[in-house]
Amino acid sequence: MPINVRMPAFASDMGAVTIVKWMFNEGDDIKAGDVLAQVSSGGKTGEIKAAAGGTLERIVVPEGANGLKVRDLVAILAIKTEAGSVAAAPRQRSDAPGGPVPAALSGSAGASDDAVLKLFEDGSYERVPNDGMRRTIARRLVASKQTIPHFYVAVDCEIDQLLGLRSRLNDAAPRAADGLPVYKLSVNDMVIRALALALRDVPDANVSWTESAILKHQHVDIGVAVSIAGGLITPIIRKAEQKTLHVISGEMKDFGKRARDRKLKPEEYEGGTTSISNLGMMGVKEFAAVINPPHATILAVGAGRQQVVVKSGSMAIATVMSVTLSIDHRCVDGVLGAKLLQIFKSYIENPMSMVA
Repeated sequence: MPINVRMPAFASDMGAVTIVKWMFNEGDDIKAGDVLAQVSSGGKTGEIKAAAGGTLERIVVPEGANGLKVRDLVAILAIKTEAGSVAAAPRQRSDAPGGPVPAALSGSAGASDDAVLKLFEDGSYERVPNDGMRRTIARRLVASKQTIPHFYVAVDCEIDQLLGLRSRLNDAAPRAADGLPVYKLSVNDMVIRALALALRDVPDANVSWTESAILKHQHVDIGVAVSIAGGLITPIIRKAEQKTLHVISGEMKDFGKRARDRKLKPEEYEGGTTSISNLGMMGVKEFAAVINPPHATILAVGAGRQQVVVKSGSMAIATVMSVTLSIDHRCVDGVLGAKLLQIFKSYIENPMSMVA
């Protein structure tokens, strides 16, 4: 049977709790009384211990996560049954980046470890153990590709006007007491704003699939993929359709710094209604991203590049950015997805319409 492991009270005046270190990896055998994790709160340290023996089935909250409260779910143990087998955990709410993972897909996909290892000579590789974050990412990607019918629409956006507006807005930014600009807009900030407005204009695409109903969200909450050591995390710009460019820029800079320092709170990366993954800064021309459930869409953004275009029958040079929208076909049909991308392109190519 599965047992939920929750944050214990280890001090009388506990505030927010941080997971300092997990002592075991997912899949490890656990004995009753084993210290599963070291935690801290307000300078005080404590331990999370196993109430029974079994297998550490799932680490719900990754190492370094903070802002936790007493009784928050942090892990799941699979306890051995009388027959000696291990009972797998049912579907649970997950506080790891991205949300819940279907239990039926929580195991490894593809060949077993032994089958893979047999293909390589001993000493020809270094074994880097998978931590909780990497395992969570792997499970979520497998779950997404096996349960969500992805389809893709792509479009090229000319961004010369956007780059010009960005430069003018940054030049006009007010200065702080230290002489530095109060904000410095990035292309990604403007992409976030454009997607937020496009989803506001096409609310039928701002949805999530459930078996009983399609959830039509009232606000556009955009998760933006941030690369960190050992994986990635998607902090969320809440109510992005209501926020100006400089507010979005400020939030993203704050999220990026705290994400890399592993200081984001669970509520800052849980949920969301869509996502953006931008590899343009790496020179990637175009790619298709995997949908992050419960989202119905994710926008993959490539690098801006100069190329020849035809305008009114004449050739010209334009800076072009390719974007690809991955879509959950269960709740967003092709025409609707194309309409969303068309409106996104309009905001990108007419950037003054995004300034409010």
